[in-house]
Amino acid sequence: MKASMVLSLIGYLVVPSDTAVLGRCVVAKKLHEGGLSDFEGYSLENWVCLAYFESKFNPMAVYENSRGDFIGYGLFQIRNHDWCDHGRNRCHMSCSALLNPDLKKTIECAKTIVKGKRGMGAWPSWTLNCQHSDTLARWLDGCKL
Repeated sequence: MKASMVLSLIGYLVVPSDTAVLGRCVVAKKLHEGGLSDFEGYSLENWVCLAYFESKFNPMAVYENSRGDFIGYGLFQIRNHDWCDHGRNRCHMSCSALLNPDLKKTIECAKTIVKGKRGMGAWPSWTLNCQHSDTLARWLDGCKL
């Protein structure tokens, strides 16, 4: 009885194997390989910082804000109302395509967003946490690109 209870409890605590939280350096490498280093003048450190504050490096994150006026998808929490198939679809892709750990569609859409007049300011979390940070270099500490 006691053993089955413990096993049952462990079953609830184990994270599903399809959960895809990526390591900081893995994210940095994928973003670098995707051409985001100095894209539109933004350093790779800015992009890694953004990914952390948007999704904690979870490329499969989906967040519906409390007011219900948007849903954020993927590593950069790209909002559905402007960028993917549930809204204006300026990135010309489905929102579910932004949930792939290979990050190709996410990077493609992020490039479209940052080319806009607001640049990375399109993400309030970047403006709040990364834009004027004097510790951006830490986001690439120990990473081999």
